[in-house]
Formats: sequence, C-alpha cells, structure tokens
Amino acid sequence: MDWYPLYNSLRIAAISTFVTFFFGIFSAYYIAKTPRVIKGLLDVVLTLPLVLPPTVVGYLLLRVLGPKRLIGAWVLAVFDTKLVMTWWSAIFATVVVSFPLMYRTARGAFEAFDPALAYAGQTLGLSNSYIFWRIRLPYCRQGILAGAVLSFARALGEYGATSMLAGYTPGRTATISTTVYQLWRTDNDALAFKWVMINIAISFVVLMAVNMLERRERAQKEVRRA
Repeated sequence: MDWYPLYNSLRIAAISTFVTFFFGIFSAYYIAKTPRVIKGLLDVVLTLPLVLPPTVVGYLLLRVLGPKRLIGAWVLAVFDTKLVMTWWSAIFATVVVSFPLMYRTARGAFEAFDPALAYAGQTLGLSNSYIFWRIRLPYCRQGILAGAVLSFARALGEYGATSMLAGYTPGRTATISTTVYQLWRTDNDALAFKWVMINIAISFVVLMAVNMLERRERAQKEVRRA
C-alpha cells in the first residue's frame, strides 16, 4: 500500500494550518476593531469560501494562478515555476477553503475577551503588543486552538479545489481525497475503503480534540464566573 497520499495530505494540511493560524488571528483581531459597516463587508468577503462550492473556489484560483493568467504567467516568466499541478499547489486551495473557519473562530474568541483586562493593562503602562501577546492571546487560546484544529481537519479533507489546482498524479500530487476518488473510479473499492477508514479515523481524533478544547473553555469560563 502506497502511503504517499497520507504523507502528502498531512503536510499540505499542516502547512496550510500554519498559514491560516497567523493570518486568521491577525485578520480577526484587526477587523474586530473596524467600524460595523466595514467589518460586515470584510466578514462577507473572508467567509465567502466557506459557502461556495469547492470546485468554484478551485476555478477562481485557476483564473488567478493558471500559467496563462496574470499572477501565474508572471511567476512562470520570472521564476520558471508553475503555480498549478504540483503538490504544493494544493496549499493555495486548502488555505482559501480553511481560512474562514480559523477567522470566524478567532473572531468569536476575541469578541468574548473582556476589554476591562486590556484597559487595566494600559493603566499599568503595558504596551498594546504586550497586552496582545501576553494577555489577550492566552485568554482566547482555547477558541483559537479549536479554530486551528478545525482548519487542519478541513484542509485534510479538501477535494474539490485541490483536485482542480493540483490534479492527481500518484507519488506527486495525490492526497487521500483525490486517491479515494481515483480508486473508486477504477473500481478498486477495497483500497478506496481502506483510505476512507483512515480518513475517518483521523477526523475522529481531530473532532475529539475540538470537543476537549471546548469543554476546557467552558470549564474555565465557569471558574471565572465563580
């Protein structure tokens, strides 16, 4: 059994989660402080990939990153590198489709933050960066970690946009999701079922981690109220 799809899926999900983790945190933090109208508009734009079909997301990315499109053609001309049909092309797709989960979860955590703690830090002469890193983030860490875990799970199971941007080449671009489809298409149901069970097992562990984080967050809130 070729384990490349598992390895490739895990590294793609890990890299995309790393990107969405920091981008989602800072987007949520700064957008939460913008005026209501602007915040509402940015919320719609940043959350749109969550409700769009993955194939539509993949099509739009191809319109931007394809070798005959603006960005893709420029990268190909300058760096002699294609942005599509490589294993790391899937990172673009997974970042876009998993970002809304990280952003919405982080924004909810920041909105639940008690601003009195920040005001108290300011009266003590603490800088805004110190308050953000040492007070705000630790306070919101459970919600932020839950968003990161959900983003990882979403990236791991992504198929539509990934298949359009990276395609399916055994040993090069294959992921668990694209492998399951190809095995089913070629009537290899036994091996497809094995990959399905592996994906279910990983998803089960991820969801258990999210539930544990949510329980810890509720327990901490109850302790603070007491």
